[in-house]
Amino acid sequence: MKENFKSSTSRGSCFYVLGFFGAAYYFISTAAGFWLGVGGFFKAIVWPVFFVYEAFRFLEI
Repeated sequence: MKENFKSSTSRGSCFYVLGFFGAAYYFISTAAGFWLGVGGFFKAIVWPVFFVYEAFRFLEI
């Protein structure tokens, strides 16, 4: 018997990927040099961590 299973992670992944591309574009386009652009790429990968941290700090959770 095959069960229907619907994953709910696809929407979250979509928003993360869109956010990653937007953050990567921003950080890389504002970089003054190559290595700052590389650093911007890595910032774009982990931007949700900082976003959630600041949101929790703002909400005093």
